[in-house]
Amino acid sequence: MPSSPKLHHHGRSSPPSPRRSTMLIVSCCLLVGFSGFIIGFVAILGPSRGYRCSGVEPRLIRVSWDREGRDGGDGGFSVRDGEKVLRRHKVKAFVGIQTGFGSVGRRRSLRRTWMPSDREKLQRLEEDTGLVFRFVIGRTTDGAKMMELKKEVAQYDDFLLLDVEEEYSKLPYKTPDRLSLLLTKERSHSQTYIGCMKKGPVFTDPKLKWYEPLAYLLGKEYFFHAYGPIYALSAEVVASLAALRSNSVRMFSNEDVTIGAWMLAMNVHHENNKELCQPECTPSSIAVWDIPKCSGLCSPEKKLLELHQKEICSISPTVASDN
Repeated sequence: MPSSPKLHHHGRSSPPSPRRSTMLIVSCCLLVGFSGFIIGFVAILGPSRGYRCSGVEPRLIRVSWDREGRDGGDGGFSVRDGEKVLRRHKVKAFVGIQTGFGSVGRRRSLRRTWMPSDREKLQRLEEDTGLVFRFVIGRTTDGAKMMELKKEVAQYDDFLLLDVEEEYSKLPYKTPDRLSLLLTKERSHSQTYIGCMKKGPVFTDPKLKWYEPLAYLLGKEYFFHAYGPIYALSAEVVASLAALRSNSVRMFSNEDVTIGAWMLAMNVHHENNKELCQPECTPSSIAVWDIPKCSGLCSPEKKLLELHQKEICSISPTVASDN
């Protein structure tokens, strides 16, 4: 895969950007708390609950991956819209950026830096690289906010709308929908969970942002799991999760804990990759955070633009050349 800009995370959030690697992006949570990138992969196994709106009421569509390339041998996919089946170009990775209704400024900064703001350029990027970028957002009963969202969707056409109420506590519920949209390349371990791993005390104070109502099931300390701003799952792992019914797995209040719990229950390889959580841009860094000062980038709308002006952040390759 050709080299490209690195990923920078907004306070518990982050912008997407492809990397020359054997993994692709899998989950991200921007705004409210851009919490994770899923650099990842997958074959869609059944109907997705996601919506993609374009100036009109969102329509439910079914996406079917052709992993073996049986239809023409290109490994592409088809989209079923009612009775119509539309053939689309090959997709190597879906980059979902979790966003919220109050994060217009952060989306604007991302479109000015790490992803195209023009529909035609966005489509050209998808066709040339196989990388699909979408802001992932739920719904709200606030009519004015939904109207503003529709205007933004009509202008940029870069959203994936899910039938989930948009609020921070519902963030884990957005993840299963995205998992069934992801596709990744093979790694040495067929079942792999990649991220900057951590452990720490379970938050039991209801006044804290990361309060966990199910703390009594976890004990005093969290298990080994990846920080939320960015992590990756290999194809077999995501395929297994996508095949599960949403009501058959436990959901915790925090997305990273939820994913970590699922990984603990599966026979996966935990890869602790510090290139995903660097304090500054380097030739090999993938993501830059201001942790522990901020849970992501401090002042993300401003910092993202500043980082993009640095040559080492936006131009130099993220992986050293083999030559």
